[in-house]
Amino acid sequence: MAQLSSPLRFVDVFAGCGGLSLGLLQSGCQGIFAIEKTPLAFETFRYNLVDGVNYQFEWPAWLPKNAMSCEDLLDKYHEKLFGLRGSVDLLVGGPPCQGFSTAGRRDPADPRNQMTEQYLRLIEILQPRYLVIENVAGFNMRFASGDGPLSLTEAARPPTHADSVEKCLEGLGYSVSRGLINCSDFGVPQNRIRYLFLCERNDTGESGNNNLLLELLGTKERFLAKNELPRSRKITSEEAINDLRTTGRDLLDSTDSNAKGFKEAKYAAPLVEVGYLKLMRKMSDGEAPDSRRLANHKKETVEYFRKVQEICRPGRPMSKSERERLGTKKHSTTVLHPGLPAPTVTTLPDDILHYCEPRILTVRENARLQSFPDWFSFRGKYTTGGKFRKQECPRYTQVGNAVPPLLANAIGSMLSSRHQKALVKSGKRVGKQSDSVSREKEKKIAGSSQ
Repeated sequence: MAQLSSPLRFVDVFAGCGGLSLGLLQSGCQGIFAIEKTPLAFETFRYNLVDGVNYQFEWPAWLPKNAMSCEDLLDKYHEKLFGLRGSVDLLVGGPPCQGFSTAGRRDPADPRNQMTEQYLRLIEILQPRYLVIENVAGFNMRFASGDGPLSLTEAARPPTHADSVEKCLEGLGYSVSRGLINCSDFGVPQNRIRYLFLCERNDTGESGNNNLLLELLGTKERFLAKNELPRSRKITSEEAINDLRTTGRDLLDSTDSNAKGFKEAKYAAPLVEVGYLKLMRKMSDGEAPDSRRLANHKKETVEYFRKVQEICRPGRPMSKSERERLGTKKHSTTVLHPGLPAPTVTTLPDDILHYCEPRILTVRENARLQSFPDWFSFRGKYTTGGKFRKQECPRYTQVGNAVPPLLANAIGSMLSSRHQKALVKSGKRVGKQSDSVSREKEKKIAGSSQ
């Protein structure tokens, strides 16, 4: 029988740089192994969570600590994976989802979408008790049957990709709850709307009619209070990154990458750290965070950014009239509003401008908006381009693709609580059975003595 203090054990697939795993580890879960195919993202994951100081995955001896795809895992270690069945409580992952994003053309034949099939195969092999699948909001949008959008009056509407995945999960024996969630509800200083699947295996005897998504939402107040975050309002972008401003700071040579000629502002930790900043600075031992390298903006770029800050409404994407005044066709640029959560952090560095400095954000500022703590170190190059744009995963991309650790922490806390309750319940059943066996033995002994 499992010990009552046994942590919930998980495997992370499509792990990226580790946002989802980090949050689960912070909540008390134990990582077994993780799969990520891009070397740069995996290096960040390995550095922090596999060979890290604060957290370490168990990692089976048969699995190399290298970047690999889910397809490679299934092909090369099929039998080994079957050996883990029964020891994995939770399987998590966010299959690459650009093909389902509302930001681009959604192609049903996009190979990134078909990676979901590999994820379903892994579920069938490991048969974990719980599943967590995270994706973009567009995951629940219907594919068009032709080139144009579907008519609302269309009699036979095709299912969404999320509908299809739910049907598959139910076929594998899982109770499925799913829907949209705003990460800002759990203390993330960012209006990041994501689509979550939270599932439990039906044969556990605990799933019943429970809706894990509603259960997660029901933990919000308690989770925020536990982390000393406000419950009556959202965390703002200013609270998240104000200590990282460059104004009035000495500019030093940036040395945390191979690229030369870049600067970063000298960092001085605030004398008083409260609320969200205290949470981000936890376990940093007063050290400055990495990834604070500033972009080398040209003079004309700085002037353009000043004009954008003057003309555009903070916290909202450019309107048509604002774009016309600026003479640009780019509509995704948003100036941060210091008193509101940030818009969704993406993989494109110039999508967000600072609220009071004429520049894009640093990787660390984006990481703060994603709720990565300062001790978490990002590895590899900052950006990439040209023919490598679709192949590599530099720091800005790692951060933009990540699941906010705070949201993952909330999910892990909720599932861990259920896990421990189930263990206690199991322990009580065993105890009652043992008492019954003892009484039978006593009767036999009494009978033989008469």
